[in-house]
Amino acid sequence: MEKTKNEDLGRISVEDFLKTEKMPVVIVLDNVRSALNVGSVFRTADAFRVSKIYLCGITPIPPNRDILKSALGATETVQWEYADSTLKVIEQLKQQGFYLAAIEQTKNSIPLQEFEMPEQKQLALFFGHEVDGVSQEVINVCDVAIEIPQQGTKHSLNISVCAGIVVWEIFKKYL
Repeated sequence: MEKTKNEDLGRISVEDFLKTEKMPVVIVLDNVRSALNVGSVFRTADAFRVSKIYLCGITPIPPNRDILKSALGATETVQWEYADSTLKVIEQLKQQGFYLAAIEQTKNSIPLQEFEMPEQKQLALFFGHEVDGVSQEVINVCDVAIEIPQQGTKHSLNISVCAGIVVWEIFKKYL
């Protein structure tokens, strides 16, 4: 088995990427503190053609050195916007008809593999702070909470890993 060379991967240019159709999915980072995690989420969003990322509250924004280090150029391909309040973004997304999904462990959360895509097909995925998770005030206004079932001792994943798993599962539903 031979490793594929970068030039054989069929990557599209930044210009072509910006013109491609995106998934009707946005990611909302609710007070994520690590710039490295933010950069990783940008790479995931690029890989699966997420429409936009909202960076809220204390979440670092480009051009932050650590974001750029882990994003590897994805800040140039993925549309993003900063908001001081996640609740302001929620108001905007509700007006646009988005279905709001907190990625969080709650008493009523749905396991990721059982989540059914909403009929309107526009989906906002909320990921939270590395320690505190998605804030309760955000969970209170979301339409659903989705969790990744886990069987280890920690019952938590790094936000960038969590985003990768969730976005991949959502992407498969759009295929």
